[in-house]
Amino acid sequence: MIDYVRLEVRRTLRDTTFVVFGTGMPVLMYLLFTNIGGGEGDQGWKTGTMVGMAAYGALGSALATGTGVAEDKSIGWLRQLRITPMRPRDVVLGRALSGSVTVLPSVLAVLAAGALINDVRLGAGQWTALLLFLWLGALPFTLLGIGNGYRLTAQTTGVVNVACNLGLAVVGGLWFPVSEFPGWLRAIGAYTPAHRFADLGWSAADGHAPGPGTVAVLAAWLLAFGSYAVVSYRRAARTM
Repeated sequence: MIDYVRLEVRRTLRDTTFVVFGTGMPVLMYLLFTNIGGGEGDQGWKTGTMVGMAAYGALGSALATGTGVAEDKSIGWLRQLRITPMRPRDVVLGRALSGSVTVLPSVLAVLAAGALINDVRLGAGQWTALLLFLWLGALPFTLLGIGNGYRLTAQTTGVVNVACNLGLAVVGGLWFPVSEFPGWLRAIGAYTPAHRFADLGWSAADGHAPGPGTVAVLAAWLLAFGSYAVVSYRRAARTM
């Protein structure tokens, strides 16, 4: 499985379009949000938005793993994996691990923009915790994208993943604080995986551990999306 993970990481990082858009768009949005309007001198706003945009970039990169899965399915690569000794959960786990690695460039790019351009100042421990939380916390979204890729066609997967990306980001408060939402939407947003994912980063930036509620909600979404990915893989395997 290690060889499989290494292969998938190399294939993804060779995709110039994925690297450029996966890292460039969140950085551009972050710089626009924090340097146009009324928040230019507010370091708290710049730090919070940095976390939100890094989470948004990680979310998009994680979901994009599913598009590659759907394309592999269309060219017969999954059929080849069926004759290997790997079990369905091993294939899903391997693809999830490779997807997690490809999340790092988008997170690092936004954090670098915060530190180098917007002069965000955090301690070494806070930067380290922030990077680790946003890296590891993106795993549920990688599994969601993979599940979509196994279940849908390549074209449909791309559309669905973009819709998931935008919907989760907006409702989860990655673009705008959930405190600005109407009461009913604020209640929904608090339990979305994107909001709890970003909360990992906001906690790290504030210098404290994430709350047990955040960890519990993310764990539940991880289990749900992981089960969805495994079931989708088995369904795809039966139809090939």
